[in-house]
Amino acid sequence: MKIYTYLYLAVIAVVISCSKQGDNQSNVFYYNESNGITSLDPAFARDLEIMWATNQLFDGLVEFNAEMELVPVIAKSWTISEDGKKYSFIINNEVTFHHSEVFGPDSTRKVTAQDFVYSFNRIVDPKVASPGAWIFSQVDFQNENGFSAPNDSTFVIHLTQPFQPFLGMLSMQYCNVVPKEAIEKYGQDFRAHPIGTGPFQFAFWYENIALVFHKNNFYFQKDENGTPLPYLDAIKIDFVKEMSVEFQGLLLNKYDFISGIHPSFKDEILTSNGELDSTFSKSITFFKTPFIKTDYIGFYIDSASEEKTAKSSALRKAIELAIDKKEMVRYLRNNTVVPANQGFIPPSLLTSQQEVNAYNLEMAKSLFEEAGVKANGQPLKIVMATTSDYTDLIEYIQHSLQKFNLDVEVQVMQGSTFRDATAKGQLPIFRKSWLADYPDPENFFSLFTSKNFCPAGPNYTHYFNTRFDSLYNEAIQIVNDSARTAVYQEMNSIIANDSPVIPIYYDQVSHFVSNRVQNWEINPINLIDLKKVKKLN
Repeated sequence: MKIYTYLYLAVIAVVISCSKQGDNQSNVFYYNESNGITSLDPAFARDLEIMWATNQLFDGLVEFNAEMELVPVIAKSWTISEDGKKYSFIINNEVTFHHSEVFGPDSTRKVTAQDFVYSFNRIVDPKVASPGAWIFSQVDFQNENGFSAPNDSTFVIHLTQPFQPFLGMLSMQYCNVVPKEAIEKYGQDFRAHPIGTGPFQFAFWYENIALVFHKNNFYFQKDENGTPLPYLDAIKIDFVKEMSVEFQGLLLNKYDFISGIHPSFKDEILTSNGELDSTFSKSITFFKTPFIKTDYIGFYIDSASEEKTAKSSALRKAIELAIDKKEMVRYLRNNTVVPANQGFIPPSLLTSQQEVNAYNLEMAKSLFEEAGVKANGQPLKIVMATTSDYTDLIEYIQHSLQKFNLDVEVQVMQGSTFRDATAKGQLPIFRKSWLADYPDPENFFSLFTSKNFCPAGPNYTHYFNTRFDSLYNEAIQIVNDSARTAVYQEMNSIIANDSPVIPIYYDQVSHFVSNRVQNWEINPINLIDLKKVKKLN
């Protein structure tokens, strides 16, 4: 315990010292990461907690702003060829990497197009084993090795075929630029010695205790008045696992924000309608916006399965019609999520004009009978697998199906065991969620293409529909937005009709932020950006 105490005091001392330029300790942003952070290398930014951290340290070619508009960052501009297969970016050569000894006597250097060639080739290098390598599956590596830099200011990517979502995919943290010198010096230890171009730069990291970033005094971006960014002097991240400590830390001004709220605290801080209780409004502001994430019940419908739900779309649809999603999210989630009544794709990405498979007991009864489930016959026994965090949802569904003579067993599994069993197709019915990697319906539809059968891909249901596959391949090559949306709508209807999944709810980004914080922005991809955040004294 003494060692941890000394380390923590050392962390506090350095955080305070980093604020001396403004002589204001309150100009440090504090938050807790209960899930921990395993790496600060953007090549491994698979998890949200890593994305949040790396987004403060690194930059890429482009990013999405709070309105989900794609805007330039290190790329000053870009063009796409008429055939949709060549992307050309003009690089801002005034951007510099963080000051570091890896650059020798000069201590830093400017970013060039060649740095992006190196960074992107690193992502697809099998020796690196980055989970982001799939981003570049459409790149034509037979054409100038896929990535090229005709000069210091021009970066070019060649694709094998048009792929409309590609530009948005380049906003992902995997695609941030890194310096070759740092990778060569640190190798795998770059995870704990990150050097980027972002508004903050790495200071130190006592793993599982605290992580500190300092202000990058040479950051290239300015606000609308020409004032250099960022405004904050530092960021300090704790790693306390207990959610109760995190919640109390926000109330006691130890932390400046928390994301989401644990079910055990929701009734304390939120009203039954999902609004912030007035008791906390003097110290906390509640920010919320639709999240590009859908929670669902999946059915393993592989043709080789003997499970009855694998054979009957009528049965799967009947189960969905028997669930009152509106009541469920009101009762179990205080309306902090949105009932999924418009199909699998969140409305923020694909607006539907009508509800699909909405709660309807009479139609559910008819479909159950069509599927051979009689009210006075032999009960149909099914098993629904979940993890402990979602037991309440599955038990609600269990109760809803009892009236239709379904005997539902709730199977609660450890997270790692559950994920492994789902990926291997070992669970007939399972609760899962899909958080899009980038804001395009294509990312959701990829869960249902035959090329993505698990375990190699995210099609955990093994759903296969020839028409759907054909439409998917057509849509990703359509440049016209309205034409592509029309194809997406048909694809959404096919999924709703075949019911390989039951969408339960569309998640919501929920941030509870101290009223000391100004300029907070929230977005549907739940990525925090602290370069414009200010704190009141």
